[in-house]
Amino acid sequence: MHERSLKEVGIWIRVSTEDQVRGESPEHHERRARAYAEAKGWNVAEVYRLDAVSGKSVMGHPEAQRMLADVRAGRITGLVFSKLARLARNTRELLDFAEIFRAEGADLVSLQETIDTSSPAGRLFFTMIAAMAAWEREEIASRVQASVPIRAQLGKPLGGAAPFGYQWKDKQLVPDPKEAPVRVLLHELFVEHQRKKTVARILNERGYRTRNGSPFSDTTVSRLLEDPTAKGLHRANYTRTEDSAKAWSLKPKSEWVYSSVEPILSEELWDAGARILAAQKERQTPVTKRAIHLFAGYAYCVCGQKMYVRAKSPKYVCEGCRNKIPVEDLEAVYREQLRHFLISPEEISAHNRAAEDAMQEKERLIKSAEAELKRIETEDETAFQLYVQKAITQEDFSRRHTPLSERRAQLEDELPRLQASLDVLRISTLSREEAVVEARDLTSRWNDLPSEEKRLMVEAITDRITIGTEDVEIALLHLPLRGSDPHRATRPQGFIAATNWTRAG
Repeated sequence: MHERSLKEVGIWIRVSTEDQVRGESPEHHERRARAYAEAKGWNVAEVYRLDAVSGKSVMGHPEAQRMLADVRAGRITGLVFSKLARLARNTRELLDFAEIFRAEGADLVSLQETIDTSSPAGRLFFTMIAAMAAWEREEIASRVQASVPIRAQLGKPLGGAAPFGYQWKDKQLVPDPKEAPVRVLLHELFVEHQRKKTVARILNERGYRTRNGSPFSDTTVSRLLEDPTAKGLHRANYTRTEDSAKAWSLKPKSEWVYSSVEPILSEELWDAGARILAAQKERQTPVTKRAIHLFAGYAYCVCGQKMYVRAKSPKYVCEGCRNKIPVEDLEAVYREQLRHFLISPEEISAHNRAAEDAMQEKERLIKSAEAELKRIETEDETAFQLYVQKAITQEDFSRRHTPLSERRAQLEDELPRLQASLDVLRISTLSREEAVVEARDLTSRWNDLPSEEKRLMVEAITDRITIGTEDVEIALLHLPLRGSDPHRATRPQGFIAATNWTRAG
């Protein structure tokens, strides 16, 4: 079977001065996080420590920036911390952290809140965070958008950069003496050559550059040709930003606002270029969206190579050994195995009861250890006060203190391990429940689901599909194994089953 490479994670430790006064040591938080990562089979690649730092604002801290750089570079694909307030107490920064991790495909693990976004149940956290962030953006955007048309009609700047060829001067859009001639030349070259790439090449060869110093591209040329500002008609309030700063779309034309500005070229020249551009667009053949097959990226041949569905082919094919399986056959096998993988309600109930018993036992052990640690600290403090008051000798104090100190060290090492094993049990139990619900829903509605939704569900629960000459082996993430022991804090596993299938022809 395929062996996954170890997940590389980081540990985030932020304990403020107030926390340290209350006895919360950074070492305890680190040991608990390391124990959780070890139980999950993850490798701790980095530790990010913000000692005595307030949670009011941490995004700009050098350690936070180092952590985010590691996430973006793929050096870590997850971050483990004791609770959300340790990551950030500022709601806006928490949303920012979560959105960055979601965008980079990395996971957040908050042990106190039982959140592990590498699990099906934990992924709900990203959904909630995305909804909160979207709501906040929409609230801000609605207030800004309400003022945009009015400002545009008054000819006031809306905060954006001036179009190429123009500049803002005394809050008015006026021709830029350096860029305006280049803008005119761009339109003249397009009318002459009628090729955007040719215009970009000529401008670059003559030493012209865009405002930020980059070479001209056909995309830049197209955008400038479509902008009517150059003929004296500045367009505003015509785009809206989507989910990210780089994604935008056009608003309805009824919302566009035009204002008159000083032209830098004749209306005849601009219209000539616009007519050529429109005719070229009409002749373009729409680009067909490439189909993403249901099991692309998950289907492997028994020889180890990935299997793909080539254009106009009805089969997944291994380019190495030419092993094949029809698309319809693989989907039928997958759907049937999902149905069989769902264990009976009695088994699920028994499994959940065993998991609950295990969690209660862990909680009892933790309370017992915490009580003993408190008793030891009290006895040690009493012995120390007796020694200070000279009620006992130094030898007597040492005889009392040494075993207490040794036992304290043992408990301080054991407590994080107990807490981590409880964290694993809690999170894995939530993941099992969520995965079973997802899988049941999937099988009952499979034939009615659109292909896009099927693909999303496959991505959520599938680890690997291995296709042999006579059988198909399916490994699913997160679903509980029959007879698995919920008392063991081990790396999460999934169902693995093999099904024979008859090769057509």
